[in-house]
Amino acid sequence: MPKRALSFVLNGERVEWEVEASDTLLRALRENGLTSVKRGCEEGECGACTVVIDDEAQKSCLVLALEVEGKSVLTTEGLPAAPGKLHPIQQAFVDEGAVQCGFCTPGFIMTTYAFLKAHPNPTDEEIRHALSGNLCRCTGYLSIIKAVKAAAAALSNQSGAAEGGR
Repeated sequence: MPKRALSFVLNGERVEWEVEASDTLLRALRENGLTSVKRGCEEGECGACTVVIDDEAQKSCLVLALEVEGKSVLTTEGLPAAPGKLHPIQQAFVDEGAVQCGFCTPGFIMTTYAFLKAHPNPTDEEIRHALSGNLCRCTGYLSIIKAVKAAAAALSNQSGAAEGGR
């Protein structure tokens, strides 16, 4: 099958790839070295392949690569952080013990990233609902919910500090 040109912004950088029309975004990302995007169920059930497309969490196994033409895609490799530091969401997951085997963690982090952009001060119920499309087989969800709350607080403090410095 002939390949087709694909141009989009990946983690802040414009990329141009050649993909087959039937390639999922998951496959294209992994074939191009982005290993944080995990191949789990490949049916949209587990959330391990979640990325953020134009500020919306999407399961990359359900998106054809060609559908991101001209769009912006963010993976955990591209989360903005200070040099030598983790993004506040990643740090919260570490601090709250919301990682165990780590397979599901990138999907949870990207879901959390998109969710907190839209809901910076979420309730526990909103967090549970937002994370309902992501599955974890090791850690359990209590520490993950605590991590999202801690991340929300850290991001709120970070934006408050930035606003106070103006």
